[in-house]
Amino acid sequence: MHNDLIRKLKENRDLPDAELAALLQTDEYDEALREAADGVRRARYGDEVYVRGLIEFTNYCKNDCYYCGIRAGNRAAERYRLTPGQILDCCAAGYELGFRTFVLQGGEDPYFTDGRLCRIVSAIRETYPDCAVTLSVGERSRASYEALFRAGADRYLLRHETADGTHYGRLHPPEMSLENRKRCLFDLKEIGYQVGAGFMVGSPYQTTENIVEDLRFLQALQPDMIGVGPYLVHKQTPFAEMQNGPLDLTLRILSILRLTFPYVLLPATTALGTLHPMGRELGLKAGANVVMPNLSPTDVRKKYELYENKICTGDEAAECRRCLEQRVKAVGYRVVTDRGDVKR
Repeated sequence: MHNDLIRKLKENRDLPDAELAALLQTDEYDEALREAADGVRRARYGDEVYVRGLIEFTNYCKNDCYYCGIRAGNRAAERYRLTPGQILDCCAAGYELGFRTFVLQGGEDPYFTDGRLCRIVSAIRETYPDCAVTLSVGERSRASYEALFRAGADRYLLRHETADGTHYGRLHPPEMSLENRKRCLFDLKEIGYQVGAGFMVGSPYQTTENIVEDLRFLQALQPDMIGVGPYLVHKQTPFAEMQNGPLDLTLRILSILRLTFPYVLLPATTALGTLHPMGRELGLKAGANVVMPNLSPTDVRKKYELYENKICTGDEAAECRRCLEQRVKAVGYRVVTDRGDVKR
């Protein structure tokens, strides 16, 4: 039976919800899924793994999401903002190390108005015209997204977190809405960004049906990137007593995503590496083809704590790059110096 289900996925045929749920709920097909997913990624992307230089430039956030360590309500968080000069220094260090995509990630920080953020994006674009600029700064107006696109941003990452309205309401405060999150994603696509969505695996109250709904939403959106990683607990949140998300289910979902979206850019996340010492390598073997080492200054990395015990908070950028290159090579892939655009 498992060969039939996997063959249907490879042929880009929709599985009925019941069959998809059955595939998610058992480890019986995991090895076959991984092998099939690896075959599909190699057919599309070979053994190449793209690196993105992650710059976590602010941990201020106006939102109070119940799962997040930099939520507005976390009074214990030590807040910081990088200056434009510091951000450009991170890019300079990354460029020397072969990074050709820079990802500016931060909380929804009102300090970074369209004007401030556009000036930063323009400066990166002018200084490094051969590089891609990716933003991950949350929900903004369509006009804001258009301004940032004109300034030179190429890509935008915005996890939808869950496609089920009831589940969304259990993870977020009442002033946030799934409808607005979806509006943002479709606005970004219409404007012309390469768009990334995604969700946490094993988030509080998540059901198999929720995950099926997430996959259906992704099929409707057809994003260029899908960020999926395990939910990891932070003690300064209302979910402090919850459990971390499961590794096996996360890897299973990565393989299903690779088979369902052969073209997609799929990260092996830092959260995977935090959950398991070989998590990112396992993610690559399950179908992922992107890694995102940290270019942020080492003195702020521990402060950008979405979850606890994040790896690589003390490493210099060069150390991260060398370490990842060796780890990627050890499992049969190779890091390449490339913008790493989606291959549809």
